[in-house]
Amino acid sequence: MTVELITNEECAMSTTDTPGATDTPAATDRRNWRMLPVILAAFFMYGFDGNVVNVTIPSLQADLNAGQAALELIVGGYVFAYAAGLVLGGRLGDLFGYRRMFLAGMASFTVASVLCGLAQNPTQLVVFRMLQGLTAAGMVPQVLALITSTFPVEQRPRALAWFGVTGGLSGICGQVLGGLLLVSDVFGLGWRVIFFVNVPVGIVVIALALRLLPTATSGRRPGLDGIGVLGISGSLALALVPLILGREHGWPVWAWVLLVASVPAMTAALWWERRVARTGGQPLLDLTLFRSKVFNAGLAINAAFMAFFTSYVFVLSLLLQTGLGFSALHAGLIFAPTAVLAMVASLKGKGLVAKYGLQILTIGSLITAVSVLVTAVGLQAQGGGITQPVLLVSTALMGIGNGLILPSLIGAPMAGVKPAQAGIASGMLSTTQQFASVTGVAVLGAIFFAKLGDGTGADAYASATELAAWVALGVILVMTALVTVLARAAAASAAEAAEQARSDEAPSGGVAPAKA
Repeated sequence: MTVELITNEECAMSTTDTPGATDTPAATDRRNWRMLPVILAAFFMYGFDGNVVNVTIPSLQADLNAGQAALELIVGGYVFAYAAGLVLGGRLGDLFGYRRMFLAGMASFTVASVLCGLAQNPTQLVVFRMLQGLTAAGMVPQVLALITSTFPVEQRPRALAWFGVTGGLSGICGQVLGGLLLVSDVFGLGWRVIFFVNVPVGIVVIALALRLLPTATSGRRPGLDGIGVLGISGSLALALVPLILGREHGWPVWAWVLLVASVPAMTAALWWERRVARTGGQPLLDLTLFRSKVFNAGLAINAAFMAFFTSYVFVLSLLLQTGLGFSALHAGLIFAPTAVLAMVASLKGKGLVAKYGLQILTIGSLITAVSVLVTAVGLQAQGGGITQPVLLVSTALMGIGNGLILPSLIGAPMAGVKPAQAGIASGMLSTTQQFASVTGVAVLGAIFFAKLGDGTGADAYASATELAAWVALGVILVMTALVTVLARAAAASAAEAAEQARSDEAPSGGVAPAKA
C-alpha cells in the first residue's frame, strides 16, 4: 500500500515548451489523457516492486540463502532509499524539469531492476534493491508534478483519482500477479522474473514518454539542502542498521555504538536544519511546524499506521509461505481482499469523511484493530493449523479498515498547515511515512525473529506471528488514541482561528470581543 501527497505548492506549477502548444484545447486534452497512463505506469512499478518481494521470501531463502536480516533489508532497504531520496527527487524535478527527471528515473529504475534480477547473493540484492528505491525516488515525484502542471483544475481531481486507483492496483498485482509469475516459473527464472518484468515495461514507458510528455517546470529554483538529506537519512540509518542486524549478530559492541551515535547525529542534523532556516535557505525540515499540535498528532498517526501496515504484511508473508507452506500465488490470494477492499472503501470513504470528519478515521482504526485481533486469537486457538476462513476474514477486515483510514490519513496533519508551508510539510510527511515503514519492519521483524529463534514448522511460525500480531494491535490502538488527541487539537485550533478572525473584524480603535 502506498500513500502519496498532493501539495498546494505543486498546484502552482506551469508548463513550458509543450509540444503542440498551439493545438486546440481539445487536442491538448486528448494528449493529457494519453500521457496519464504512461506516467502512472511509473507509480505502478514503484508500488508493484514494493509489494511483490513479500511473495518471494521463501525463494530468496532457498536460492540465495538469505538470512533473517537480509530479508528485512531486501524489503525495508527499498523503502529506506526511496524515503531518503524522495524530497531530493522532487527538487531535482523543479531544477531540471519533470520530463527529464521522469525519463532519467525510469531508465535508472529499469537498470536497477536488471541488477536485482542478476544478484548472486543476499548482499548484492540488498544493495541493488536500495539502488532501485533511490531511482524510484527520482521518477515518482514527477508523476504528481506532471499531473498538476498539465491538467486543468477542473480535470485534476479525475486524474488524481486514477493516481489513487493505481496505488491500489499495484498492491493487488504485487501480491497476486507476483505469485502467479513465481508459480509459472517463466523461462525458469524463478524469483528473478519479478525484477526482469520491469525491463519491457520500462522500455515501452520510456518510448511513449519521449513522445507524449511535455517539458514542464515549476518556475522555482529551490535549494537542495544536500547536507540535510544526508544528515537526516544518515542518523536514521545509524539507528535502523543495528535494529535489523544486531540481533542476528548477538548484539555486538558496534551495534550499540551505532545506536548511541544516532542521537547526536540526529541532534546535529536538526541543528543544521534550524541554521538553514535562519539564514533564509530552504531546509529539508521546517521545525516551526512542530509547534502545531494538529501537525504533530497527524504526523504521529501517519507514522503509526505506516509502521504497522508494512511490518505486519511482512510478518504475515513469512507465516503464510515459510510457516504454513502456501505457494506464492496462494499467499497472494490471501492478501487480495486487503488490497481490493481497501481501494473500494477508500473511494466510498471520501464522502463519509466529508460528512463525519475524524470519526471515520477512528472507525477505520478500530476495524483494522479487530482484523489484527482476529489473527492473534486465531493463532492462539489454532496455532499452525489456523484455517483459511480466519485468514480471509482478517485480511478482508484489514482492507475495509485501511480503506476508511486512508482518506483522512494525509489531510490529518495538513489541516493546520499554512499555505506557504504546504510544500515542505508534505515533503516531511511523505518522508516520515516511508521511514516509519522501514522502522516498523526492523522492530516488528526483530520481535518476530527473536520469538522464532531456531524454530521451524507451522507451530513455531504461528507462535512468532501471534506475538507480532499482539504488538501490531498495540500500535493500532495507540494510533486510535492519537486520533482523539488530533480531534481535540483540531477543535482548539479552529476555536483559536475563529477568535482571531473576530478580533481582526473588530473596528479600528474599538474594543475586540472579550475572550472566553
